[in-house]
Amino acid sequence: MKKAHIQIFLCCCIAIGASGCSTTFEPWVKPYERDNLADTIMSMNRNPVSASYTNHALQAREGARGAEGGAGGGCGCN
Repeated sequence: MKKAHIQIFLCCCIAIGASGCSTTFEPWVKPYERDNLADTIMSMNRNPVSASYTNHALQAREGARGAEGGAGGGCGCN
């Protein structure tokens, strides 16, 4: 009796695990909609050049670079 319960449990685990592998995945954003999302009006900041420089200076001051893709030296002048 215990062996049958274990087999049923394992079959259920396999079925649940295999159900996550779906081939009908569709992207939320269609390729023809991406140009709307890349528009500058969708930016979260009003002045991207100033925000980029401020972010670079903050990374140089804190000594933590790389997560946002900042470039340049450690002095904050590049």
